Amino acid sequence: MDIRTISPEKYNKALAEALKSVKEFQKPDWVDFVKTSAHKQRPTVEEDFWYKRSASILRQIYINKVVGVERLRTRYGGRKDRGAQPPEFRKGAGKIIRLILQQAEKAGFLEKVKTPRKSGRQLTEKGIAFLESVGAK
Repeated sequence: MDIRTISPEKYNKALAEALKSVKEFQKPDWVDFVKTSAHKQRPTVEEDFWYKRSASILRQIYINKVVGVERLRTRYGGRKDRGAQPPEFRKGAGKIIRLILQQAEKAGFLEKVKTPRKSGRQLTEKGIAFLESVGAK
């Protein structure tokens, strides 16, 4: 079953639950105290934020094939309220994204790739199989 046909909200919830059982995906202690982007005013209060963001990132890589940290930072950024000045776009936090990608690499779901046109990370066969097995449920 193709992941694109499933509603992203439903799929990400199911994938986040499945990622909790993967031992390589561990929520760091500091994640409850940091903002997820410069445009945010406060840290996230979601309990399962780490797994939901991991699920979202893995889905983005499945859809876009090869994705780097900078593109994901842009994806998870937003408009910063600057008071009387007009709002501006700010990228998301790179450390969170980088750590999630490293955990996925350790689990065997991702691999680094460098081509003349693109560099970043792409899913391995194991990663594709894992994502599609969650979509089949």
